Amino acid sequence: MPEQYHEDRYTCAMFKPLSLCIGLRYTRAKRRNHFISFISAISMAGLTLGVAVLILVLSVLNGFDQELRTRILGTVPHALLEFEAGRSDADALMERLSAQPGIQGVAPLNQGQGLLLAGGQSISVAVLGIDPDREQDVSILPAHIVLGGLTELQPGGFGVVLGRGVATTLGVSLSDTVTLLIPDATVTAAGVIPRLRRLTVVGVFEVGAQLDSQLAVVSLADAAALYRLGQGVSGIRIQFDDLFEAPRRIRDIAQDISRVIQEPIRYQDWTRTQGNLFEAIQLEKTLIGLLLALIVAVAAFNIVSTLVMVVTDKRADIAILKTIGLSPTAVMGIFMVQGTVVGLVGTLLGVVLGIPLALSITDILAWLESALGFYLFNPSAYFISYLPSQLYLSDVIAVVLFSVALSFIATLYPAYRASRIIPAEVLNYEH
Repeated sequence: MPEQYHEDRYTCAMFKPLSLCIGLRYTRAKRRNHFISFISAISMAGLTLGVAVLILVLSVLNGFDQELRTRILGTVPHALLEFEAGRSDADALMERLSAQPGIQGVAPLNQGQGLLLAGGQSISVAVLGIDPDREQDVSILPAHIVLGGLTELQPGGFGVVLGRGVATTLGVSLSDTVTLLIPDATVTAAGVIPRLRRLTVVGVFEVGAQLDSQLAVVSLADAAALYRLGQGVSGIRIQFDDLFEAPRRIRDIAQDISRVIQEPIRYQDWTRTQGNLFEAIQLEKTLIGLLLALIVAVAAFNIVSTLVMVVTDKRADIAILKTIGLSPTAVMGIFMVQGTVVGLVGTLLGVVLGIPLALSITDILAWLESALGFYLFNPSAYFISYLPSQLYLSDVIAVVLFSVALSFIATLYPAYRASRIIPAEVLNYEH
């Protein structure tokens, strides 16, 4: 009778349930077959790596989602009302909107397109006419001014606040002048003459997104003059407390305002301008999560092969245990405990590795970019220029439960095979 069996019998006799005690002893015992130990270690390492990578990647995708909401959707309007002609009663309409529940802020808007020229360089931009006093109610832009300020945008001064990318492309800074070419040509006796206007750079902003290379901001009155909108306002921006309410609520708001002004009104929300990007991130999170979950599944089901070999190696012990009265269910419990412990240890090690990586990946990548002189994300090609990470406890809990559940399921078949061993056949063969 094997010495290991005698040790387990007398040590575990005092503990209940017996399956738990023997399963734990099998897990930590040194094996005669080193190949089994190696396969068990590989299973645990694979599970550790899979859990850590799944936590890290989900955190990075959460970071992209968070950056989209705070930076992109913090700069573009949640919803926009557009009038057929400039409205001089915009203040009254904004007061009406501000009184509605769930609306965080409203602000007037004049907008257009143009081509900025300076120093032999050119760049196409969206020109945004704003009221600097109201801008903070609907945008994060005032908090991201790095040079100058929005307060320098005075009516009639024809100042402009440029995104960092626009200013870099044109090679301009504060007090420099740029030429705005407006795609609205004037027909004269000499032919078609494009409309041009010289603007003075009074500020530079940087939100860390692609808008830095696409946007130029002027005062509300200057935008009206540039795009021949008269004294009115062409649109009203609306910021909601919950951005996901925008698609539903803007329709009702537009109908209400249309009845008030007695004319048709156009409206749009962020899902039309940035919705595809948001949906792409959500889809990527789902698909990448599923793919990485398969890696965890493969690592977890390596436990099957480990336990199958353990069962084969322990056939004699199993036969003796069943001979002295251990039930098939208790035998199953021994190997289910052993496999689950391997899964638990691998999962916990993955959590210990994955959480610090998720919390520090942004700083690690920034250090590598600085040390090696390369950039993972080109600001001109991506909407953010760094790798964000946002760790959620719910994701960690979900990954842990998923990994442990798979580890438990992986133990069922080998444990069932162990419970079906017939003692007489094994002991006759051993004899």
